[in-house]
Amino acid sequence: MTTDQILSLGPQLAAFLGEFDDCFVRSEPRGHLANYVKGQLSDLPRKSVQPIADFTDTPRRTLQEFLDWSPWDRGLVRDRVQHLVVRDHGDPQAIGIIDDSGHPKSGNKTACVQRQWCGNTGKTDNCVVSVHLSYASFDTRFRTMLDSDLFLPEHGWDDPERRKQAGIPDDVVYRPKYDIALDQVRHALANGVRFAWLTFDEWYATAPKFLAGLEALEQRYVAEVRRSFHGWLCDPRCETRAAYRDVETLCRYSRAMMCQPWQRIYVKDTQKGPMVWEIKVAPFWLRRDDQILGPYWLIYARNVLDPTEEKYFLSNARPGTPLEVILHVAFARWPMERTLEDKKDELGLSHFEVRKYDAILRHFAVTQVSHLFLARQTERLRGEKPGDHPVPGPRRRERADRCATAAAAFSEQAAEPNLTQAAPRSTPERRSSPLSYEEASYDFQPTAN
Repeated sequence: MTTDQILSLGPQLAAFLGEFDDCFVRSEPRGHLANYVKGQLSDLPRKSVQPIADFTDTPRRTLQEFLDWSPWDRGLVRDRVQHLVVRDHGDPQAIGIIDDSGHPKSGNKTACVQRQWCGNTGKTDNCVVSVHLSYASFDTRFRTMLDSDLFLPEHGWDDPERRKQAGIPDDVVYRPKYDIALDQVRHALANGVRFAWLTFDEWYATAPKFLAGLEALEQRYVAEVRRSFHGWLCDPRCETRAAYRDVETLCRYSRAMMCQPWQRIYVKDTQKGPMVWEIKVAPFWLRRDDQILGPYWLIYARNVLDPTEEKYFLSNARPGTPLEVILHVAFARWPMERTLEDKKDELGLSHFEVRKYDAILRHFAVTQVSHLFLARQTERLRGEKPGDHPVPGPRRRERADRCATAAAAFSEQAAEPNLTQAAPRSTPERRSSPLSYEEASYDFQPTAN
């Protein structure tokens, strides 16, 4: 935004930031919050402390102190963001997206920095990694970040002196990224956030503890899995000849998949035209902690325009859930990844130059505030009404109807108390209405021996 645009939104921004007044002990930090948010919303090429200080005519040291040690409650700011999302943007079909992000840094003084995989640069690099939980409306038009945490690498941060210089508290220890994500989901649920779905990439899907944790929270999910992910396409407790194979082999060569016709499902419009994928789906059982669990859904998908592009998805969706809904959720992760990139570039999520642990987390918290305001203004300027789920593009009305139909079908069937497992109907393509399921004779909910 330009300076004039920010000034034109002054009353809205002031009212919005007023929601966070009780997160600050004194008035000075409240003013610094406003300056920092204005700097992040501006068109500055870099959103670190020095440019923001110059833009808002604030002493640089003052903003550094605001992040480093000024008295305000970072956790309360995060909670307030979540409460505002629940109050003003709650969607009964909301999708939660779990992802992590790398922030390239030089040197070894910044808290949690280490040579590790950095998605930002696409290679192993010297970087800080953060884990994020985001929230999207069912149509993914409203998207904002709910929580962010730093990932402390397992090795390299054992030196007490190094930890002290980086301000890492003694109680902060190594936790796998999926443990951090699970805690974020639990915390959001405790704050009243409700997810109809969660989705995440193949790395999180390889963690049995993570999937078990989501199921314990009774959270439905659609997860991309690696082609090496193993399981069965029939219950090995009942079928002695059941083959335990990787999903690529099962999808390519099993009778259950080979004898099943491809079903074309419209996903969304893109600048290059409609995105349509072909899918096959089958019940799936997996092994976890020496137990057989299932059935789940295994979805085998390939791009119609490029059949060599294949994806495999695992879901614990309830029976009767339209396939269009499952695939829509599976692809909802990509809009949020794009939003994360926007936060890096437009709001300066990766531009922090502070080194202390708490200062970085405070930067993340303020960035969540900035992004929520930006998301609210974007929604307001579109003139959307909550629940309408409008979708842009040349097929706007058709797509809006399709999203509404799919969501309504999902809501109605999810409310049924005694749904049974289903097999997909054999249909070559469904574009204007969601796919449904025929009833079968066994219970869908994952069960163990």
